[in-house]
Amino acid sequence: MKQIYLVEDDPKIAGLLKDYLERYEYTVTIVKAFDNIIGEFKQLTPHLVLMDINLPRYDGFYWCRQIRSISNCPIIFISARDSGMDQVMAIENGGDDYITKPFNFDVVQAKIKGIMRRIYGEYAVSKQADFVEIDGFVLYLTAMEAKYKEDAAVLTKNEFVLLKAFTDQLNQVLSRTHLLEMLWDDEHFVDDNTLSVNITRLRKKLEDIGIENSIQTVRGAGYKMVNTWSGT
Repeated sequence: MKQIYLVEDDPKIAGLLKDYLERYEYTVTIVKAFDNIIGEFKQLTPHLVLMDINLPRYDGFYWCRQIRSISNCPIIFISARDSGMDQVMAIENGGDDYITKPFNFDVVQAKIKGIMRRIYGEYAVSKQADFVEIDGFVLYLTAMEAKYKEDAAVLTKNEFVLLKAFTDQLNQVLSRTHLLEMLWDDEHFVDDNTLSVNITRLRKKLEDIGIENSIQTVRGAGYKMVNTWSGT
């Protein structure tokens, strides 16, 4: 059974979520000590985290960054904050998805199921090969790391999924809808701006290792990755 770590300070909401999700054969552990979230995370080693933003002491963005420093475990934010900026901040701080309160339990379960399937199930990256190499540029599949020459960049889950798609279909245009479906399964449940944020962050990380202008915007169509580093 997949383990979910639920970081929610409203006991009623936490209890309802736990009861609902356990019907779908998830094991749900509710946070006990809000000043020791990272310690509880390490002890549980969950498959997924549901994270509120407004928490005692430090907010969910802080704890998401702490988890990201040690793990690529998928994190879904659940919050009453419904502004676009909060959703952007959630993605920028390492979150994988964002659900606003009040929420539909079926939507929460569908998003969890989609992420679990993508990361651990039938859509998970094949373990037959450990890396993809293109003219000296290497994408490590298990470490989720991009490397060119002597420089390397650690990728978030979303950045890795995007870069893997681009390298698999080099020089081919991938539509925004297709990329959103890869990241969040149903593009209607997420602000389209979050894709732009992830693309911008991925471009910056590639630039930091010497790969410039490789992910290009194709106006009205989507994005494509071209080999700009080998001179071909």
